[in-house]
Amino acid sequence: MDNDDHLPSFAGLPTLEYYAGLDTPDPAAVAWRLSWGGLWTDGCPCSTCAADRRRRPEIAGLTCGMDLDGFVEQWGDRVTALIISDGDDDAPDIERIAAAIARMPRLRALFVGDVIDQEAQISWVHQGDVTPLLAAAPWLEHLQVRGSDGLELSAVRHENLRRLTFEGGGLPGPVARAIGASDLPALKHLELWLGTENYGGSATIVDDLAGVLAGERLPALRYLGLRNAELADEVAAAVAFAPVVAGLEELDLSLGALSDSGAAALLAGQPLSHLRRLDLSHHFLADDTAAWIDEELPGVDVDTSDSQLELDGGSDRYISVSE
Repeated sequence: MDNDDHLPSFAGLPTLEYYAGLDTPDPAAVAWRLSWGGLWTDGCPCSTCAADRRRRPEIAGLTCGMDLDGFVEQWGDRVTALIISDGDDDAPDIERIAAAIARMPRLRALFVGDVIDQEAQISWVHQGDVTPLLAAAPWLEHLQVRGSDGLELSAVRHENLRRLTFEGGGLPGPVARAIGASDLPALKHLELWLGTENYGGSATIVDDLAGVLAGERLPALRYLGLRNAELADEVAAAVAFAPVVAGLEELDLSLGALSDSGAAALLAGQPLSHLRRLDLSHHFLADDTAAWIDEELPGVDVDTSDSQLELDGGSDRYISVSE
C-alpha cells in the first residue's frame, strides 16, 4: 500500500495547508493541515509546502507550521476538520493538541500523524497517549491516528465518536484492549491495522481483541476493519464466531496475509449473507478459493482483488504495511 502523498481530502473535505495569516472564504469548508515543516528555522523543507508555493502565489512570504495558538485564534471557532502532521523524531505533543482542540467547539474530525514515506516510514511514526484528545473534545465524531510506536490509549466513554481508525505496522495489545473496554455508543466505523509483532503488533485475539469481537460496548458498529494482519487466518477464525459480526454491514480483513485455511475458517462459522461488503483484498488465496467465496456469498460484494499468491507463489506470506 503506497503512502506517497499527504491526504488530499479528509472527512469529506479537501485539505488545505495552514499558513499563518492566510485568509479563506469559508474555514469550515476545508480540512486544515498543520505541518511540522514550519518548525524549521532555515525554511520549510516539506514537499507539501514546495508544491504549494509553486501553485499558490498568495502564500509567498507566509510560514506554514505547527502554530496551534495562532490557528486557534484565527479559525478555532469555525474549523470542523483538522490534520496534524508530525515528521520529527518525537511523539506529537498530545497535551498541546488536546488543549487546542478543546477551544474548537465545531471540530468534528481529527487526524494525527499525516506523515508520508518520504518523511518517515509508518513504523517510525511516533505517537503517545491519545486518550486526552477524546477527553478534550466530547463533540468529536472522527479520530484517525497514523503510527503505533509508543501509542497508548485508556478505556473511555465517548458519546459522539462515530469513526475510529488506528493505522500502523503493529497495534499494541493494550490499545486493542482499551478499545474493547471503552463505551462508544455512537461508533459506526472501527478500523484497526493489527500489523506484525516485528513492529509492535502485540494484540492477541483471545486477550486483547475479545472486547471488540464481543461488541457489547459497540451497539452501533456497522463497519469493522481488522486489517493488515500477519495473523489474518487466526483473525478470520475468531471473526467467524464473533457476536459483533451479526450487526455489521461491512467486514474488512484486507491488507493482510489471509490464506485458504483462513478463508475456510471464516465461512465455516456464522452466516455472512447479511453483509453488504466483505473485503479480503491483498491476500494469499488460490483462485478456486476466491471463486468459492463468491459462490457462497452471492448477495455480498466480495473483494478478492490484489492477490499476492501470483507474485511469490505463497512461499512467504506478508502484510501490506509493516515498516
